[in-house]
Amino acid sequence: MDDAQRIVEFIPRLRRYARALAGDRTRADDLVQDTLERAWNKFHLWRPGSDLRAWLFTVMHNVHVNQIRASRDHAMLDDEGAEMAIAGTQGASLEIRDLERALALLPAEQKEVLLLVALEDMSYAEVAGALGIPIGTVMSRLSRAREKLRSAMHGVPAAARLQVVK
Repeated sequence: MDDAQRIVEFIPRLRRYARALAGDRTRADDLVQDTLERAWNKFHLWRPGSDLRAWLFTVMHNVHVNQIRASRDHAMLDDEGAEMAIAGTQGASLEIRDLERALALLPAEQKEVLLLVALEDMSYAEVAGALGIPIGTVMSRLSRAREKLRSAMHGVPAAARLQVVK
C-alpha cells in the first residue's frame, strides 16, 4: 500500500474529529483539507513504524491551534470584531444539541483530550504523544472535561459547580 492510500484510510476519522473541534461542517472540511495538505508536504517527517493515526492527529491539532491563533490575530486587527456564525441545529435531537453546547463550554485543551480519548478511542499515551503533553496532564484534563461535561449535561449551574469543588 502506498503512502497516499495509508493517509486516505484515516480521512473519516480526521473528519469526525475536525467536526467535533470546529463545530461546523464547512470549517471542519477546511481543517481536514489543511491537515491533509500539511501531512502530505511533511510526510518525510513521519517515522515509519510509528503510529500514523497519532501523527495525523498531531498534525491536525497543530493546524487547528495555528488557525485559532491566526483568527485571534485577525480579530484583534478587525475593528468590528466579527463573530463566527454557529450553524442551526433544528434537525438535530435535543440531546445532541445539549451535548454540542456542553462541549463548546469546555476549554480547548480539555475538549481536545476528551475527543481524542472518547471519540477516537486513543490511549492516554497516544493522546499525550499527539498533543505533546505528559500522560498525567492528559489524565487530569480528561477528568476535568468529563466532570464539566457531566455537570453541564445534568443542568448543574456554574455557581453550584464552584461550591461543590470548594
